[in-house]
Amino acid sequence: MNTDPSVNGNRGLATRAVHTGQPRARPGAPVVAPIVRSSTFHWSGPGDGIDLLYSRYGNNPNQRSVAAKIAALEGTEDALALASGMAAISMTLLAATRTGDHIVASRHLYGATHALLAHELPRRGVTTTFVDPGDPAAWRAATTPATRVVLIELPTNPTLRVFDIGPARDAARAANAILAADMTFATPVNLRAAEHGVDAILHSATKYLGGHSDLIAGAVAGSAELIHGVTKMMKLYGGSIDPQAAWLLERGMRTLPARMERHNRTALALAQWFTGVEGVTQVIHPGLPSHPDHECATRMLDGYGGMLSIVLDGGGEAADAFCANLALAAAAPSLGGVETLVSQPRHTSHVDLSPAEREALGIPDGFVRISVGLEDLEDLKADFAQAVGAASGALVRG
Repeated sequence: MNTDPSVNGNRGLATRAVHTGQPRARPGAPVVAPIVRSSTFHWSGPGDGIDLLYSRYGNNPNQRSVAAKIAALEGTEDALALASGMAAISMTLLAATRTGDHIVASRHLYGATHALLAHELPRRGVTTTFVDPGDPAAWRAATTPATRVVLIELPTNPTLRVFDIGPARDAARAANAILAADMTFATPVNLRAAEHGVDAILHSATKYLGGHSDLIAGAVAGSAELIHGVTKMMKLYGGSIDPQAAWLLERGMRTLPARMERHNRTALALAQWFTGVEGVTQVIHPGLPSHPDHECATRMLDGYGGMLSIVLDGGGEAADAFCANLALAAAAPSLGGVETLVSQPRHTSHVDLSPAEREALGIPDGFVRISVGLEDLEDLKADFAQAVGAASGALVRG
């Protein structure tokens, strides 16, 4: 593994993405680290002078290599790759809390994260207070002496809200709690959360970090102490990443900065174009001046991201017709890949919420989330234009 400190500390993000974790250059050495499929490794005892290596422990060479790359991109002491984004979130929360503890969390969260906090953790004696992240005073007001974690998501899924990290960070510090943040949509290219005081940086690495829709993985980055605690939970709950998935994740991360630059650019151009399309009643993208958090996003982010959302005139029926008539973009419940994917949160990430609950979060029927891929902009415009037209036509015929 390349452990040259200059690769991490003094070089740019793209350089770190390519080189961290890769084999040292020497005659006959592979340029790309191979997949190590072995579940276990020779070890006779402490006298060997090495750690006990076992892939369930997360210290297989591929697991270690991708963790080093994640830490290098986030600018943290350590990191850990896990089997999924939900494994990263759940193991982090389990490591930070015990029976009787309390979490303060944003109301704007991925649906499964909300379900974990609202329904699963209470069975283990851990309660959560959900707050409006747009109210800076709400964070401090919700903390108690039992608060151990303050949890945010940025940008939020699927409404793309971008809230100032400061109030949540200050509340966490005052409560002697950790600040955890799901940064899946931002990636370390658009925002290095550790620079803003986030203690536990969480990702569904299935998305932009992997970038090719061919793996399931999660990641957490933070201090060595925090990662040690999360690793202990991972060993107990079995959330370690498979070595091949770790290899694929590292492969994807080598192109992350280049991919994000194009995602950022094309998504903004599409958002601007959608604002003039008849049949689209709302366009949601942090790069638009009409977005409620445009100023905050411009101040905090290095790029507005590859996600945008639209609301179609005609509600759920129009959204169904729009998705059914796409020819280039694919209707699929994920994001962050090289191909453009669209989904309706009412059918996927927020299916467990009532229509009224979704409406309160800014997700009315007719809401479509778009993960903008790497295709040519004009081809995407043409596909979306005909899909909107088909949706409008279906309503007229109905």
